[in-house]
Amino acid sequence: AEMAARNASLALDTERRRLERGRERRREAMADLQEALGLPAPPVRMECYDISNLGETNAVASMVVFEAGAAHKAHYRSFTMRYDGGVNDFARMEEAVTRRFMRLARADGDPSFGARPGLVVIDGGKGQLGAALRGMEAAGVTGVPVVGLAKQQEEVFLPGRPAPVLLPEGSPALTT
Repeated sequence: AEMAARNASLALDTERRRLERGRERRREAMADLQEALGLPAPPVRMECYDISNLGETNAVASMVVFEAGAAHKAHYRSFTMRYDGGVNDFARMEEAVTRRFMRLARADGDPSFGARPGLVVIDGGKGQLGAALRGMEAAGVTGVPVVGLAKQQEEVFLPGRPAPVLLPEGSPALTT
């Protein structure tokens, strides 16, 4: 019984150290992101948006949420697109962001929509970033940092900057 108790105690200590190392890596990554993107604070809550299409119909936008660098699946949301003008990712991104941030402005009681993100990440380059910014403007929301992420070379597009930011390979900010 004593040996079992010691083994359990050692296993618990090992697990606590592993979890703390993970939290520390996520804190580092958020600090790296803050520095690389010139954010006013580490992005504790990040919301990531993407559009999925099945032909010209059945388009869906997804919102994936990370808090303190870890997935927060209870706050994931999807938006069935109302835009029906053909395949137009820009219009659909603008619609999704407008709808999400209108809910923030209304403070409608849904904890996922009531939380203000420290960073919004848009899947795509300058065009999608511009559409997201128009969506936030339409919702009357300001002061939320937004970036576009072009996946080919992990280029990060910032509003008002013509050239993307390239995060160093192996940067913790890339794995956040």
